[in-house]
Amino acid sequence: MSTKPTPRVRVPAKAAPGEMIEIKTLISHEMESGQRKDAKGETIPRKIINKFTASFNGKPVFVADWNPAISANPYQSFFFKAAESGEFTFVWKDDDGSDYTAKSKLTVG
Repeated sequence: MSTKPTPRVRVPAKAAPGEMIEIKTLISHEMESGQRKDAKGETIPRKIINKFTASFNGKPVFVADWNPAISANPYQSFFFKAAESGEFTFVWKDDDGSDYTAKSKLTVG
């Protein structure tokens, strides 16, 4: 039985103007390839996250297209130059049309 995907993010609460900060994200997700069979011998449907997007104050700052070879519970990190205070929005898009979202605030000053 699958569990509901759970996104987690780590964004520093504060940063100095112009500071490069590291953003870390992780989502617990089985990333089913669609090639395995269950106990009854039936194919388990494909269910993978195929796109990750990070936006800051509504503007995309990082986008990644993921393929079936990505492991379960995918981790993604990237760097961001802090210029102003605002809010990050992280979105993971699944093959079945589901979106998983997390938000985090950053204070610059």
